[in-house]
Amino acid sequence: MTDAHAYPVPVEPPVDRVTRLSDRVLSRMPRWLGPVAVLGCIGGALGYTMWSTPASSGADSIPTCLVKLTTGLDCPGCGGTRAAWYLLHGDIPAAARHHLLFVFAVPFLLYLYVAWAGQTAFGWKLPQLRLSPKLLAFFLGAWGIFMVLRNLPWAPFTYYFV
Repeated sequence: MTDAHAYPVPVEPPVDRVTRLSDRVLSRMPRWLGPVAVLGCIGGALGYTMWSTPASSGADSIPTCLVKLTTGLDCPGCGGTRAAWYLLHGDIPAAARHHLLFVFAVPFLLYLYVAWAGQTAFGWKLPQLRLSPKLLAFFLGAWGIFMVLRNLPWAPFTYYFV
């Protein structure tokens, strides 16, 4: 007697030449290359931020925000580049004025990178941050509320309008 509700056994798809090549290349790469590549991307982003001087630029100059340029409203990320620029210059109050949640998140992002890079490159066993779905939903909700409040046209919310 056969079971009518039996689930089919999954079949591995055939491996194509591109997958075999990428698997071979990835298996030969040193462990430290991933963290160094990410660090290079972070360095490039910070270098661009330092080069562009976003603190003295308007909505229509480089780097630009399309939402701010077209609607005049601050999007959820508006002020993040300026906040990074002020953080790089050690001005935490000005950075918080431009993007409060970005300033709050930076230490956690730095720790996540150091823990991941240390584990990947050197085998360090740093405690990992546990980000539950509820915590992420809370942070995204706070980010959305922050976006709405910073666009309200009366005090004290106009202080965060960048």
